[in-house]
Amino acid sequence: MKQATDHFELRELRGYEAMLPALPLIQQLNPGMTAERYGRLLSDMVKQGNYFQVGCFLADKLVGVTGVWIGTQLWCGKFIEVDNFIVDEAHRSRGIGKCLLDWVVAKGKSEGCQMARLDTYVTLDKAQRFYFAQGFRIEGFHMTKRF
Repeated sequence: MKQATDHFELRELRGYEAMLPALPLIQQLNPGMTAERYGRLLSDMVKQGNYFQVGCFLADKLVGVTGVWIGTQLWCGKFIEVDNFIVDEAHRSRGIGKCLLDWVVAKGKSEGCQMARLDTYVTLDKAQRFYFAQGFRIEGFHMTKRF
């Protein structure tokens, strides 16, 4: 699925090699992410078969990216999930984030998903305001226990 606008183009990135160039953007949200760790995690994620990325390109430069999962769980049915939603700091407030999120929602609808969902770090107030403005609501807590 491709979508073009006046200034940028959205492209599905499928397969390990197609997603490797997103590392600099991934590092903006996850500063400690090394190339080695990204490659290892990405390889595992791609093998699962239900993960891909959507990239936003401005004159062939990747300026926005989001990972996308499609799956099914008992509590929500079929879903599309946003994972590591990032717009390059130098290109924010240009409509790229809204365009990326609109694409994900449309893709979810076309895949028969019942909902779009995402997690956001509790410290990212601007991101939360953006997601609220796009119609997302908090329905619960994503709780973790690290080991």
